[in-house]
Amino acid sequence: MAWSTRQLAELAGTTLKAVRHYHEVGLLEEPERAANGYKQYGVAHLIRLLRIRRLTDLGLSLNQISAMGEADEHPEQALRLLDSELAATIERLQRIRAELALILRQSLPTDLPPELADVSADLTEADRALTVVYGRVLGPEGIEAMRRMLTGYRRTEVAVEFDELPADADEDTRRDIADRLFPHYLELIMANPGIATIHANAPRGPSYVIRAVNDAMVEVFNPAQLDVLRLVGEQFRQRAEEIDQTPGTES
Repeated sequence: MAWSTRQLAELAGTTLKAVRHYHEVGLLEEPERAANGYKQYGVAHLIRLLRIRRLTDLGLSLNQISAMGEADEHPEQALRLLDSELAATIERLQRIRAELALILRQSLPTDLPPELADVSADLTEADRALTVVYGRVLGPEGIEAMRRMLTGYRRTEVAVEFDELPADADEDTRRDIADRLFPHYLELIMANPGIATIHANAPRGPSYVIRAVNDAMVEVFNPAQLDVLRLVGEQFRQRAEEIDQTPGTES
């Protein structure tokens, strides 16, 4: 007794369209035809069709099944490769679920890397924007250095004054804030020495980090704030020169 295409599909738990497609791509051999022209499938066709279905259900592509040929050998190599790919996918999905759980539990922002998201709650809008940029251009070591700094960061009175500084602030006001900000920033660097070389191992190099951050600063800070940061930078350079000129100090 032989089966028709429809009967074969029903036995295998698939569709006529699938059976015809397997014929088209060369996965399932065409059967002989009866005198009336109808296809006549046998047990061998059913076994082959069930094998194709089983392997596709496991996740193998039709191309992978085709590469195995029609032999009945156990496809150990292909299945081991599939198992390895599934293990990697499961690990990735588990990481995503853990990150989602943290985001939902703490209402964390979704535009920051997870290493920085949970320590950015107290940042101003401008500082948070810069942190987003840093998160995109720093390497793992730089991000970890930022995390350590932000973990212990607390806004001081002069930091609040800087955040609220109007764009038309006069020169004396800017210089006064810079003079008071310098020791604040110096204390942060002394407590977090990794910040001084934060861009050293950046994937695209230090110059790319500096350029990206400088471009962002021009956008998020007003002219008076940028001038304050320039003045603070001058004080850092002056201090470095003084250290280099101190007798007994290595340059």
